[in-house]
Amino acid sequence: MFKKILIANRGEIALRVIRTCREMGIKTVAVYSTADSESLHVKFADEAVCIGRPASSESYLNIPNIMAAIEITNADAVHPGYGFLAENSKFASICNDSGVKFIGPTADMINKMGDKITAKETMIKAGVPVVPGGEGLLESVEHAKGLAREIGYPVILKATAGGGGKGMRIVWEESEIDKAYDTAKMEAAASFKNDGIYMEKFVEEPRHIEIQVAGDQFGNVCHMSERDCSIQRRHQKLVEESPSPFMTDELRFAMGEAAKKAAAAIGYESVGTIEFLVDKHRNFYFMEMNTRIQVEHCVTEEVINFDLIKEQIKIAMGEKITGKDYFPQAHSIECRINAEDPFNDFRPSPGKITTLHVPGGHGVRVDSHVYAGYTISPYYDSMIGKLITIARTRKEAIDTMYRALSEYVIEGVKTTIPFHLQLMQNEDFIAGNFNTKFLETFQLKR
Repeated sequence: MFKKILIANRGEIALRVIRTCREMGIKTVAVYSTADSESLHVKFADEAVCIGRPASSESYLNIPNIMAAIEITNADAVHPGYGFLAENSKFASICNDSGVKFIGPTADMINKMGDKITAKETMIKAGVPVVPGGEGLLESVEHAKGLAREIGYPVILKATAGGGGKGMRIVWEESEIDKAYDTAKMEAAASFKNDGIYMEKFVEEPRHIEIQVAGDQFGNVCHMSERDCSIQRRHQKLVEESPSPFMTDELRFAMGEAAKKAAAAIGYESVGTIEFLVDKHRNFYFMEMNTRIQVEHCVTEEVINFDLIKEQIKIAMGEKITGKDYFPQAHSIECRINAEDPFNDFRPSPGKITTLHVPGGHGVRVDSHVYAGYTISPYYDSMIGKLITIARTRKEAIDTMYRALSEYVIEGVKTTIPFHLQLMQNEDFIAGNFNTKFLETFQLKR
């Protein structure tokens, strides 16, 4: 049993980890930047250490400062949350070398899945379906043109070290490839300090469906069913749900087995997510693995009644997982409530929350770190919280979500609540008729 866990993160995920640790009888340490001194995770932890100025590079990404906080508080484990250092193999390695348990996979596992080319090669060897594409990185624009002719247009260029849509370009015909190639490489270099790009077939009308997995140090692997994350804008998820309205029993079984193969291929230890693209014919292809807890883990927790953070900590302590697969027993939807103006191209809206009323009632969960008087900082992501509903059917979950959104009052900043309210009444969304391109044609009414 860990005696004290330092949470190397902020906001709602830090608070989420603190709550589970408290239930497990484990002491916690919060770290915070000077901009986050009044955040709830700082107030709720047993100890708190300031690690730097507001800029992430000087605080939440500052490994020496975080290691110093670990040393002065005598923490014996670190939970990285998501984002920041959660998938940083260097940080995981430094923790290990310092005798501090990194609650997550090993540095080697992170590296194997962090580089897209290496991950794809690993999946091919494991027999997991992958999107048709070239082997290795593109060497030149001529190489790209030749490969595109072999694969067939449309194709997509992706940064090998990428994520969040950075260094990614869709090419519909050869006349577009020169510009796309140069732009993707420049963006990849600027975002990830690595300009390596590769090419895949572009999957049209895709669904983004991911499978939650868990593995332990004894070789046991299981899946915890799927989440549909297709409602996204510029590759950033806005709504997630489980189970997917597109899923069939046959597809769920096939994707679950593929996800377990993927995790077993690297001897995965911890909880993680295998992300797939699923075309309109229900063919599915490995996209990437997230070697961490995800923002949308809550919907999985709700439909299988399972604490994924607790499982993560128990695996890190050397405990065995059950090894059985889990399947949805209800329907859950999550709406990300961000401090953004949906009527102004989702522009961030930092500032002080002057009034806050959080919804409640049967089937409603809110994971948030804000309160009336709290200031949304311009230095970090704009998430205010996550509104989750759980019900017996998808229709009931949507109805509960609409009711809960109608009760959610946040004043002082613009939020995505108006967008979510309209989405919950959209006929195509209600019918489950959507894919990752859905928001490109969604018309938000004032």
